[in-house]
Amino acid sequence: MKVAVLDDWFDTLRHLPCFQHLDGFDVDVFTDHVTDTDALVERLKPYDAITLFRERTAITAELVAQLPNLKLISQRSVYPHIDVEACTNHGVLVCSNLHGSTPPYAAAEHTWALIMAGMRDLPAQMSSLQKGQWQIGVGKTLHGRTLGLYGYGRIAKQVAIYAKAFGLKVVWWGSEDGRARAKADGETVASNRHGFFADLDVVSVHVRMKPETKGLITKEDLAAMRQDALFVNTSRAGLIEKDALLSALNHGRPGKAAIDVFDQEPITWADDALACHKNIIATPHIGFVTEDELELQFSDIFEQVVAFHQGAPKHMINPEALG
Repeated sequence: MKVAVLDDWFDTLRHLPCFQHLDGFDVDVFTDHVTDTDALVERLKPYDAITLFRERTAITAELVAQLPNLKLISQRSVYPHIDVEACTNHGVLVCSNLHGSTPPYAAAEHTWALIMAGMRDLPAQMSSLQKGQWQIGVGKTLHGRTLGLYGYGRIAKQVAIYAKAFGLKVVWWGSEDGRARAKADGETVASNRHGFFADLDVVSVHVRMKPETKGLITKEDLAAMRQDALFVNTSRAGLIEKDALLSALNHGRPGKAAIDVFDQEPITWADDALACHKNIIATPHIGFVTEDELELQFSDIFEQVVAFHQGAPKHMINPEALG
């Protein structure tokens, strides 16, 4: 069985224990990123199975239709980047463990790092120091402030644990179901959506990207935030209305943002308007990129390949593809 591992930019996976799951398979690891469909078709034609590195490569109907050998796509988490219907029509099984109970430490820790960096303006302080200018500006203490968490899921709950340890008050918002679960757990839920954005020191978004959550955070939401507030997004850029964050920062509400995700990734050009904005702290989608998290994720992904090869596929998204 011939397997392609896509978008492993730093050739990390072959050096992790999880890669041993693929012993005995004919495996090629690709460390570059290809977006052109024709080039992808040419590359992937020989393979029976493709493993995905999150949504770095989109699996479109046009692509799948030109890969007659393809039988399996193995990945992890949600799959808005995969045309599942096209896969089903062409007999390609999609397997993805949605990991509902997996500890979310990597993403939660990175979120907390961005909150800390944003409130103390660490990148600007480092830059000033390295230029021989010593201190620049005055940061904010976290203790006693209020953190708003949008989305009552695993990552947000872990961030809330860190926040409470630092002495912040935590206020929640999200879907009607999420708010109900938060209330049932004794958590503080904002009285209304406008107040959630308008009244808090930090707002951090933790929602899965699905068609129904696209553009969930609007320009009106961001415009309601205070001029001294921090907006944080380590989930997905598509959760924010297109161009709304850049416009909001240009208008000074919120006063600052700290983000790990962008509408177009990877950014391979200099001076991106959002990534280089004077009021932003930006990282290149590294919230989940730790050795520990990749070992966890790709153990699932590679085990799915093995299970398929053994005739007992698991975590099937479209079992009807098997006919």
